[in-house]
Parts: sequence; structure tokens; C-alpha cells
Amino acid sequence: MNEEQIIAEAKEVIRREANGVLSLADQIDESFNKAAVKLFNCKGHVLVSGSGTSHAVARRMAHLLSCCGTPALPLDAGDSQHGLSGALTSNDVLIALSKGGHTAEIISLVKVARDRGAYVIAITEKPDSELGAISDLVLKIIAPPDVDPYGMVATGSSLFNAAFGDALCVVLLKMRGYSIEQFGKTHPGGAVGKKLEDMHLNH
Repeated sequence: MNEEQIIAEAKEVIRREANGVLSLADQIDESFNKAAVKLFNCKGHVLVSGSGTSHAVARRMAHLLSCCGTPALPLDAGDSQHGLSGALTSNDVLIALSKGGHTAEIISLVKVARDRGAYVIAITEKPDSELGAISDLVLKIIAPPDVDPYGMVATGSSLFNAAFGDALCVVLLKMRGYSIEQFGKTHPGGAVGKKLEDMHLNH
């Protein structure tokens, strides 16, 4: 590839992924509302899990949920087969991400969650999968097939799923009336903490 082709390809990737994320807006339905209400009323922790790239998305989602006033933690699906699933309680909600809904580690974790009495929300393209069948609520979202190289390297689809998580985070923030002052107590460090401190001093 020459310089012109490299730049053109980079621009095309960004446009393709942006269009992919935009298509998500038309997939938000009543199941999203049910998930938001369940997460809002959760008396324990929200635990988020996935495998591979989905686990990276899960970690990001858990972090941002906590930033937005919903206590959340990522739960490693692999480690959960070696004792970590002991973190699950009947007061918790588990968000399980799996594109095809047949990831063995996720299925194993969800079964433990159900046995413990936790509520399970699945985010998947395949509601009729094993994951869909054993979850309490299924959020079906489908990324456009052309957003990922070969339809398999989860570049655009991971961004798509991250945007879905962002929508949950911001909706919950607004449902809770979670203020910037509350966020400041959660995020006292770094440049954000300094900015919030300066805002407080100026008031």
C-alpha cells in the first residue's frame, strides 16, 4: 500500500465503524428499558463478563457503570471456572457478552450465576443460542457484518458493543440523578480529579 492508499483505508475504517455504531440506535427497544430498570434496582453489584475482545468491552463497561453511579466490576469468565465465581450472590446482576452465545466459559459462568440466584442479562446477536436460553433477559444487538475485517476480527463490533454499554451507563446516570459532585468523590485522581477540584474551588 502506498501513502495515499493507507490514508484512504484509515478514513474508510473510521467511516464504516461510525456508520456501524449509528445503526445501533435503531436496535434499542423495550428490552433496553427492562435492562436499565433491573440495573437501577440492583441491590448488589453489577458484574460484567465476556471472553476475548468481549472481555475488554466488559471491563470498560464495568468501569463506566461505576463512574456513572452503578456499582460494577468486571468478572473474568476463565478465572470464574477456578473459584472467582464465588463472588456472585443472589443480589447481583450479571451482564454476559457473547456474540454467538455459545462461548463455553460464559455459559459455565451464567449457569453458576443462575444457581446462585443472580439475575442474568445476555448481550448477544443470537437470542436462540444456549446463552439466550439460560439468561433472564436477552438484549439482541447485531453489528453490521462489514465492520470487522473478514467478519471476524472484532474491531468495529467491539466499538458497537461499547457504544451499547455507554447508552446503558448514561441512561442509568440520569435515572439516578448522579451529580458531578458525586462523580468527584468517585474520581478524585488524575486530570479529571484536578478539574473537578478547580471547579469546586471556583464555586
